[in-house]
Amino acid sequence: MSAVACRVACLLAACVLANPASAGDEATRFVARERLPSGATLVLAEGDFEARSLGSFSLRLYAAAETPADATTFFSDGLVHARDGSLEKLLLADLDGDAAPEVIVTARSAGSGNYLVAYAFAVSKDKLRALTAVEGLAPDANPVPALRAALEGR
Repeated sequence: MSAVACRVACLLAACVLANPASAGDEATRFVARERLPSGATLVLAEGDFEARSLGSFSLRLYAAAETPADATTFFSDGLVHARDGSLEKLLLADLDGDAAPEVIVTARSAGSGNYLVAYAFAVSKDKLRALTAVEGLAPDANPVPALRAALEGR
C-alpha cells in the first residue's frame, strides 16, 4: 500500500471511530413498531444519542398504508416525551372503556428498585395526545390497572 493510500485509510478509520453514531451505542437503542386496528402504525424510539436510563422518547403515528412497505411512509403526528428509565414495551389496551385501544409505553427505572413507569396516550383519527403517567410501580406490576385508576382520578 502506498504512503498516500495508507494515510487516506488511516484518516477514514479515524473519522469512523470518532463518529458517535458508529460507536455501537445506537445498536442498543430501543425502537418498536405496532399496528393499530385502524391500520395506522405507531413507532416508539428512545432519543438519539441519549443515555439508556434517562432522556426522551418519540412516539410517531403513520397513516394506514396499503402495503407493509409503506407502513411508515405517511407521517400523521408525533410527540416527544421525557423519560426516566429504559424503554421496555409498546402495547395497546383499552383504558377508558370506549373499545378503542390507548397506547401504553413502559420504562424500567435504572435504580436499585427496578421500578416500572408507564405512560398512556390516546390516538384520535390522525393525532396523538398524552393522557397520563404512573411511576413507582412494582417491577412485576401490570401497568394497565394503574393507568385506568389514574385516568379515573383525573
